[in-house]
Amino acid sequence: MTQHIDTQSIGELNPPNRLMLTPGPSSMDPRVYRAMAAPLVGHLDPWFKGCMDDTQVLLRQIFQTENRLTMPLSASGSGGIEASVVNSLEEGDEAIICVNGVFSERMAVIASHTAAKVTKVEAPYGRAVDADDVRRAGKGKKIKIVGFAQGETSSGVLTQIEPFRKVADELGALLVVDTVASLAAVPLHVDRERVDICFSGTQKAISAPPGMSPITVSPRAEEAFRNRKTKVQSWYFDLTTAMNYWGKERLYHHTPPVSLIYALREAMRIVVEEGLEARWERHRVNQLALIAGLEAVGLELLVKKPADRLPTVTAVMIPDGIDDAKVRNQLLDEFNIEIAGGLGPLKSKIWRIGLMGHCSQRPYVLLFLAALGKTLLDQGFRLPTGAGVAAAVHSYAHARSEAVAVSR
Repeated sequence: MTQHIDTQSIGELNPPNRLMLTPGPSSMDPRVYRAMAAPLVGHLDPWFKGCMDDTQVLLRQIFQTENRLTMPLSASGSGGIEASVVNSLEEGDEAIICVNGVFSERMAVIASHTAAKVTKVEAPYGRAVDADDVRRAGKGKKIKIVGFAQGETSSGVLTQIEPFRKVADELGALLVVDTVASLAAVPLHVDRERVDICFSGTQKAISAPPGMSPITVSPRAEEAFRNRKTKVQSWYFDLTTAMNYWGKERLYHHTPPVSLIYALREAMRIVVEEGLEARWERHRVNQLALIAGLEAVGLELLVKKPADRLPTVTAVMIPDGIDDAKVRNQLLDEFNIEIAGGLGPLKSKIWRIGLMGHCSQRPYVLLFLAALGKTLLDQGFRLPTGAGVAAAVHSYAHARSEAVAVSR
């Protein structure tokens, strides 16, 4: 029996206009929305092929690479993990995956779906994995890849690339780096740092819609793909065939999300207009102000070492006696601000505050601190009124003085 649905009860789509201070997706610039509304064309249309060229030029600038194989995958950031792992690994290979959070754990899980042998090198959530532990784990073995997350979204940890490149060289391994939460917000030079496979997500610091995963592959990794003895276990994520569409031939592979590519192209134009160095500095300064404000009201951070703090995601310990969901719901209902809770073992233990791309702005930092202060007071947490905003303002003044001193 077919159920009758009253379509008259389904109104016109009218989502709320949130301030997305989450670990992704982030709010977008109005220019990106306008780009998404542009007329749809076919994915093999000659005009669209030019749009694809533009997209790849901009991606190479943001990744800081000249890699031929540079493109946005039609998938989320998790698709980027899968493409990186399944193209690299086959039976007889060994991989070392550094795990310090939910998403680096996901890389290890996806690698375990291949026929390769996977070794996890772990660190507690809130800390970076020690490269020396990777060195010890790989000693005397033939390691195909070393993988880690530059920015671990689930815990707000930043991991430096250089020590792991050095270890990967010693082990003769390809270096795979997850930059989903860091690309366009944290210093990254794919060619200079010799990252072999680097992937990201469009909905984070690039501030485009979710649904695409930028990826770039070094010539060395391309050669490793060509030398495989077996087929890549995924047809969709086989980069050697997917690249035929994004390569000079523009041969049909699958129908890409045309409107999302429009949006990504415009979002990356905004990134390049600002300048990568200026954007990296903006994210750094805004997070320092946020941290100053959080600490001024008595909140503690999950990541204790300042050098290990990811500028795009700040993990804050939830105080004893404060209800995680009640605070987040009040921020949403009263101030239209969305933040995220913890994942996995950090569920109900932390809040994750995202300052990504378009959302990493001084007015938003000050608005959030004021809103959080009021919300915590309502929930029974004792804190000095206005202290968070005052500390952030002081942090901004200090950063401005430093910038003036450097310019002299």
